[in-house]
Amino acid sequence: MSEERSFGELLEESIVTIHNNEVVEGTVIGVKDSEIILNIGYKADGILTKNEYSNNPDVDLTKEVKLDDKLTVKVLKVNDGEGQVLLTYKRLQQDKLNKFFEEAMEKGEVLTGKVAAALKGGLSVAYGEGRIFIPASLVSDVYERDLTKYAGQEIEFILTEVNPRKRRIIGDRRQLVVAKKKEMQEELLSKIEVGMMIEGTVKNLTDFGAFIDLGGADGLLHISEMSWGRVEDPKKLFKVGDQVTVMIKDIVDTKIALTMKLDSNNPWKTAPEKYAKGNVVDGRVARMTDFGAFVELEEGIDALLHVSQISIEHVEKPSDVLQIGQEITAKVVDFNEEAKKISLSIKALEIENQKEAEETPAEETAPEMLEADDTETEEEE
Repeated sequence: MSEERSFGELLEESIVTIHNNEVVEGTVIGVKDSEIILNIGYKADGILTKNEYSNNPDVDLTKEVKLDDKLTVKVLKVNDGEGQVLLTYKRLQQDKLNKFFEEAMEKGEVLTGKVAAALKGGLSVAYGEGRIFIPASLVSDVYERDLTKYAGQEIEFILTEVNPRKRRIIGDRRQLVVAKKKEMQEELLSKIEVGMMIEGTVKNLTDFGAFIDLGGADGLLHISEMSWGRVEDPKKLFKVGDQVTVMIKDIVDTKIALTMKLDSNNPWKTAPEKYAKGNVVDGRVARMTDFGAFVELEEGIDALLHVSQISIEHVEKPSDVLQIGQEITAKVVDFNEEAKKISLSIKALEIENQKEAEETPAEETAPEMLEADDTETEEEE
């Protein structure tokens, strides 16, 4: 007679053996808020906790899987001390993801992920169940003082280091930013030319000028090119974010020089007629030196009032009789269009007025005196 086997022995033979780190397939036989229960063909059921299913603490397991779903998982512990098999899903996905990351790095593939957190030293970017760290120095082509503006944004990056053993996966966004800007710069330079009017946005202000974003490259609007008049401080004229219309003054390689001094708004076009020699003009004292005062006749046109021409009386220095901002009336005594120089004189007006005052009484009072004398004679008679 053949030896009869017990039911228990037959059942034991039909059950597979498993080991730690082994990949197995299971069938969902139960779902709770905190765990998923799987039949993995072993004498004990497999337990997949919420923490081992996903890195997302807000994941809802009851919406992720349903009864009879198939899941491929990895064994963490054959016996957790209570006779259950501990499983992980996220680590298996991470293993697959690490392989994907390695291939993506080799190919230089551009990936897109969502910024999960803005840290002090860089950005933590979520890609599936993986996390990529982008150091602050590799976030942009310029220094970013505050990285919180990236929180929640979808950003592109490439991978520069994949080291699963050290859990170190490094991304680089800077290279993409630089490449994109270069592409936009080349496109812009191919379209613009000297003399062209173009719109831009004030990007940055300095003591010497303003950098204007032209949509692909920055152009410099030097302080001397902001107005035909004198500009003391660009920050008093513009603020970051202002929309401006400028003209391309010069292009040297990738450097673009801009100007707002156009032929159409050049005050010197009408100056020969308005400030011809002999004309009497009004102006405002703009600044003073020891040898004279510069008078602003209009924006972009200053004239020199030499200290010797301020008054008939002797003036030691302009500040003795004039003040910045003072309105004055003077006569144009010299106009040099080529050199763009105008000379004024208050003294000349004073001399003219003095002569008129000396001449007027002689002409006007004599007849009156004669009439008075006649009257007196008649009265005496």
